[in-house]
Amino acid sequence: MIEVTGLTMRYGRALAVDDLTFAVKPGVVTGFLGPNGAGKSTTMRIVLGLEAPHAGTALVGGRPYGSLKAPMREVGALLDAGAVHGGRSAVAHLRCLARSNGIGRKRVGEVLELVGLAAVADRRIAGFSLGMRQRLGIAAAMLGDPAVLMFDEPVNGLDPEGIRWIRGVFRRMAAEGRTVLVSSHLMAEMALTADHVVVIGRGRLVADAATAEVVAHFQRGVLVRAADRRALADVLAAGGASVREEDGGLAVSGMDATRIGQLALARGIALSELTPRTASLEDAFMELTEESVEFGAGRAA
Repeated sequence: MIEVTGLTMRYGRALAVDDLTFAVKPGVVTGFLGPNGAGKSTTMRIVLGLEAPHAGTALVGGRPYGSLKAPMREVGALLDAGAVHGGRSAVAHLRCLARSNGIGRKRVGEVLELVGLAAVADRRIAGFSLGMRQRLGIAAAMLGDPAVLMFDEPVNGLDPEGIRWIRGVFRRMAAEGRTVLVSSHLMAEMALTADHVVVIGRGRLVADAATAEVVAHFQRGVLVRAADRRALADVLAAGGASVREEDGGLAVSGMDATRIGQLALARGIALSELTPRTASLEDAFMELTEESVEFGAGRAA
């Protein structure tokens, strides 16, 4: 498990992480979300011992990352796919990493095969596309077969096949009982991938809950279509709901679909549609972080 407790980090006068506390548990894919400048990358760097916080702790399996003797065997991470020596081949890069952590050469071949780079293993990394570099970074993260995996924007540059593939990898790793933390700005992809989300804004925790719970919290009401729309509107309004006409139907808030159906049945009003309108993860994210956006764009003319 990854445990972050009271984490605080400053860069001059800028407070990048502000008394942040959360835990990433094994067995689920956890999405780490927040606007630009929210402190996600800084937090991940602190967890990996690349930054020293001004206050608080970041532990992996109950220990600081810096105390791990063979860290790649316990934690796999991809923070920057471009942080590789372009003059090396993919296989040479991975063999170098493997040797530093006591990992055998056989495993290098396995991860190259796993990420789809076996055919270009001897090519220089300088000639790789962004998507190929992402795959190489993912291979490096998985090299030590670790129990904890951390990825910062792992789908950047991947084509649709690659995105579906890495989504399956995350889910399979979580199903094996591993801890998987994925930071991304792609809300639609996170909605398909993450079982749990940790949302931060301006370095502070905004939400820490199951993805379904976060989305359900921002339900948009219910769309109803009925043979006698006016009669149904009167019934629902009398029951305490807010009702307005929309696209030939009724947009209802303040009453769930089950209760709407019960009232319609009691009055003998036939329904042709009864659709709960839930928010998307993107909608929920935008509302949760609307006060935390550092660089907000203006509206187009």
